[in-house]
Amino acid sequence: MEAMRESWTDDRLDNLNRRVDDGFKLVDERFKRVDERFDRVDERFDRMDERFEQVDRRFEQVGKGLEQVDKRLDRVEVELQAVGVDVRATQRLLVQVSLGMIGTFIFGFLSLLATQ
Repeated sequence: MEAMRESWTDDRLDNLNRRVDDGFKLVDERFKRVDERFDRVDERFDRMDERFEQVDRRFEQVGKGLEQVDKRLDRVEVELQAVGVDVRATQRLLVQVSLGMIGTFIFGFLSLLATQ
């Protein structure tokens, strides 16, 4: 191992100064590369923001479409309720006609029995 020197000569100070300057140049270059990376990351975030805006617009369109579907389903529901009322009325009529026919058959059968 080299023995430590106790005195700093101008040459040694100049050498140290160059080494420190070179070290800072390397640090500056690294920071420059890091800045470039961050610039690329910023560009990517800008593109992601644009894509999110596109997705938001699509969801708004889907929402409008779903509103139209809701309106149509409301109309279908009203129509189905009307059909249900008509079906119940038809069932009631069929029951009344059936009871009337059964009563007529029973009355006719009883009349035939009474005449004999």
